[in-house]
Amino acid sequence: MPFILPELPYDKSSFGNLISVETFDFHHGKHHKAYVDKTNGLIADDAGLSGASLSDVITTAQAKGNMALFNNAAQIWNHSFYWQCLTPEKQTPSGELKTMIDEGFGSLENLLAKFKEEAVGHFASGWAWLIVEGGKLKITSLHDADTPLVHEMKPLLTIDVWEHAYYIDYRNARPDYVDALLANAINWEFVAENLDGQGVSRADQS
Repeated sequence: MPFILPELPYDKSSFGNLISVETFDFHHGKHHKAYVDKTNGLIADDAGLSGASLSDVITTAQAKGNMALFNNAAQIWNHSFYWQCLTPEKQTPSGELKTMIDEGFGSLENLLAKFKEEAVGHFASGWAWLIVEGGKLKITSLHDADTPLVHEMKPLLTIDVWEHAYYIDYRNARPDYVDALLANAINWEFVAENLDGQGVSRADQS
């Protein structure tokens, strides 16, 4: 079966001006869909990938050096994960996640400041990530379509810092976009679930 464009986990009007309907129309409806369409086209003639999960397609393409397939398939996964990281209902971390944040960064405020620094400071296109590595929370960023799936990283949270993620609503003001999401739109319940690796399965397709 071909890969499909996943539905958003919320109504695209539910964020108001924070993330506009127009942004979702382009970012989800056009950019994300284009990655799905291109991936399906690239694997259509590869019998060895017939029936493979999205994560398997990504790791196989990376191992074979098939960067066209890797880039498009990884962008499907990254975007599917990103949509889950957002919520129109403001949340705060709790439980084990909060404990790990306090131990690793001293406070949520410190974590958010460091995450913003990473996201804003990332040169050109890519993704800012909160991950678990070596049993500890870490903040990093990956370029273009690169994804934690091909590194020894457990992804917890990401923010898309490609310009198409924010240019309609924030023009070139990436700091304003990052601030708005970190302060108001992070799905900390999803982030906490990812401590057990559930996010990987939610973003994957078979």
